[in-house]
Amino acid sequence: MSNPTALTIRRYVLTGSVAAITATGVWYGAGLKTRQERKQVIAAVVEAPLAEQLEQMALYRESLVRQRDGLQTKIDQLTGKAEPPKHRGR
Repeated sequence: MSNPTALTIRRYVLTGSVAAITATGVWYGAGLKTRQERKQVIAAVVEAPLAEQLEQMALYRESLVRQRDGLQTKIDQLTGKAEPPKHRGR
């Protein structure tokens, strides 16, 4: 086996560096876009008429209630399994 030359090592270092810089840029850009979209959504909600805000809140509450009911069902099932079996009358 031959030892890697300085040019080969340099090529690997440069390739890794370019890949790292590209990945970091993509990650940072995606974060910027997410923050910008969040600001737009918040601005749209704040500027919406009161009736529309109330409707959105009601829809959000319905989804939270459905989620709570689903979680409560799961909790009830898990607690039912955790209880020891009841003995039938002797």
